[in-house]
Amino acid sequence: MDILMAEIERKRRQITDSNVLAPDKKYFKRGDLAAKQAEDYWRKHGRLQADSENTKENGESSTNETDNTQEEKQAILPRKEVIRKLRERNEPIRLFGEEDFDSYQRLKKLEVQEPDINKDHGYDNDFKTAMDKVDEEYLVEIMKGEGSLPSNDVSVKDDGTSKDDIDTLRSEIGKGDPKKDQEVMLRFYRLILKLWGEQLNKREESLKRTNKGKMQSAVHTQTVAYLKPLFRKLKNGVVDEDILDSLVFITEHVMDKDYIKANDRYLEMAIGNAPWPIGVTMVGIHARTGREKISSRYVAHVLNDETQRKYIQAIKRLMTQAQELFPTDPSKCFNYKS
Repeated sequence: MDILMAEIERKRRQITDSNVLAPDKKYFKRGDLAAKQAEDYWRKHGRLQADSENTKENGESSTNETDNTQEEKQAILPRKEVIRKLRERNEPIRLFGEEDFDSYQRLKKLEVQEPDINKDHGYDNDFKTAMDKVDEEYLVEIMKGEGSLPSNDVSVKDDGTSKDDIDTLRSEIGKGDPKKDQEVMLRFYRLILKLWGEQLNKREESLKRTNKGKMQSAVHTQTVAYLKPLFRKLKNGVVDEDILDSLVFITEHVMDKDYIKANDRYLEMAIGNAPWPIGVTMVGIHARTGREKISSRYVAHVLNDETQRKYIQAIKRLMTQAQELFPTDPSKCFNYKS
């Protein structure tokens, strides 16, 4: 009971000190009390007393600074523009106790510290980037002004490999020579990209300029970009051993036109089939049963890093295109005519 009476007395003293209760009234507005408490808080932290202290120390200089501050507040960006720019930089639009002018000052400080920030910071839309690249190439063709309709062809590189060389490549892969395996895979994947690009370039010009045609070209452009790190590793013979065996098996099955087995090996490489340990894995000196089966072959390599995820995804696209370029029996096709 004493604690309750002490709290009531503290509340009464707080109301008396705040001067929110008029002499001829018994009630007051809670908003007036909140405003008075906020004013006392900022006065305690020195924000409201800054002008008076500067006046005492510097005389009339504080008046000029106040005028400049007011002019600067009038010249700030609109609130919507400040919010947009802060969101582009992945910054909070308002901090605790921050006013509109404070947000603007924080934005100016960020622009000074990081003037060349990327607006797409954080997550990049690779497909949109590929679409923009296709549109950019289309505009370049228009600006050439050669008097003919612009071409919407995709970029095709030819290293001299043709369909007739597939049998030769098949006889050279899977012989236990990692360097040779990587060389064969590089030539075969480049062949699929070349045939895919030539197939896209044979479309009618009116179809290439449609939204569907641009999307097909963008997928090819994106796939080429995704495969660059893998092609670089294949060329230098430094592909990681944990996925090299799976890539060799996938390539062999694709060359044999057995796309179901190739898809099975792809899933094994991409998402893995590792036996996940549940509960205690080591009891004393005895290892968990089947623990030796957990090896790099069963790991989900698509989760390793973003670069590896991208070229593993691109390999799947090449498998789909190979099934269309080199048709076989429906019993060996994956998602036949889906």
